[in-house]
Amino acid sequence: MSDIDIKLENLGDIFPKDWDEEKRAKGKTLFLKRLSQSAHRFYGGKVQTAPKAPVPGFNWFNVWYTPGVSKVSTDIRDNNDTSFELSNRGNLVAVVSDSTRVLGDGDCTPPGGLGVMEGKAFLMKYLGGVDAVALCVDSRNAEGKNDPEKIIDFVKMCQHSFGAVNLEDISQPNCYRVLDALREECCIPVWHDDAQGTACVTLAGLINALRLVGKNLADARIVYFGAGASNTTIVRLIIADGGDPKKMVMFDSKGGLHRKRADIEADKRFYRKWEICQQTNPNCIDTMEEAIKGADVLISLSTPGPDTVKPEWIRAMGDKPIVFACANPVPEIYPYAAKEAGAYIVATGRGDFPNQVNNSIGFPGILKGALLVRASKITDNMAIAAAHSLADYAAKRGISPESIVPTMDEADVFPVEAADVALQAIKDGVARTVRTWDEVHSMAKADIESARRMAQSLCDGGFIAQPPAEMLSEALEWTIAQLQ
Repeated sequence: MSDIDIKLENLGDIFPKDWDEEKRAKGKTLFLKRLSQSAHRFYGGKVQTAPKAPVPGFNWFNVWYTPGVSKVSTDIRDNNDTSFELSNRGNLVAVVSDSTRVLGDGDCTPPGGLGVMEGKAFLMKYLGGVDAVALCVDSRNAEGKNDPEKIIDFVKMCQHSFGAVNLEDISQPNCYRVLDALREECCIPVWHDDAQGTACVTLAGLINALRLVGKNLADARIVYFGAGASNTTIVRLIIADGGDPKKMVMFDSKGGLHRKRADIEADKRFYRKWEICQQTNPNCIDTMEEAIKGADVLISLSTPGPDTVKPEWIRAMGDKPIVFACANPVPEIYPYAAKEAGAYIVATGRGDFPNQVNNSIGFPGILKGALLVRASKITDNMAIAAAHSLADYAAKRGISPESIVPTMDEADVFPVEAADVALQAIKDGVARTVRTWDEVHSMAKADIESARRMAQSLCDGGFIAQPPAEMLSEALEWTIAQLQ
């Protein structure tokens, strides 16, 4: 058994050399799941609360708490906006979910979403310099059905403790109602990362993929496989950014979306899908075989599993086809198989494959930019601005078919993204505080660097232990045993 570097830089190289590409891809998925389970148990989760102010002496307890803090309470009472300055509210995000659609695992019960929501909070702090707290709520009503109104009421009640809200893993169609209501009824930004975040980063990847193949967004024929919260928002942003809806076809589990889909029209809960039915697929195409022939792009956010997207679909596409297979935790087709079928560019939602089109490079910078100008909402224009910010950042440092968007370890992308989003918020008239691009960039960069230094200091000081080598070895041995 070979030693495993705790950095896990070359994950595919830890498996036996005689494994083929498919077995190696399966092995990475199993290994990461097993290691994640062990690491979460070892650390007891991955986020904690830590003071941001010192205690130089005993009477500082009386400053941070009673009686001194009474003045803070009355100041905020007299002007609620001072809560953004006198508390951590201005840099604090609530990550809210009812855990009814966690990754590809479906309804995991309310506490089942904590792993993902804590992960969101972890990335917000480390990548965006933003504090966050996971709030997994029970949205079931007296009949045992998940009720979007319960989530709406919960967020509206707790919004006064936070600078923004990040919605996550709420099943459709409830997710549409929750986001649309809260965007209009809350005084702080409410962002649905599964929808807007994924759409933003997908658009960024598409911009650069089209650059590489020499095609324009307005001319691209795009097929969308899957009609959940992510893909229905992706198509909306792509159209808003100049894509031609007449050259688009979307599929759900029953076939193509088009104006003759009476089942969608009749169910008012799926109003976002009906909007797409009215805008796209003017020829009412119902089969993938017809839609995919000669298509430039396939964007799939559908059922996880390597047999969901068929190689013959890719072979039927046009010149230099672009394939986004972004289901989590397992893509709809593995990148090697998509390449064998003729794909020129392949993206997935996974960081252990090239071209991770994942909202992790979006939400830390987007939320940081919104917070720094105290935006009242995050508009679609702000999401599109973030997409172009990500795409342009990658283009400036160089793109290739194996690298179309920045990665999470490119720390400098996040303050740039924050500044671009903040300026768009000012243009859209939703910013309460006006700052220059340089001011936002400087503030975001300082906060991100501080967060990273703090994490490193905790590791250097022994307050956060390194993962034990035996944890990694056990995960590897377990994975190999599963695939023997």
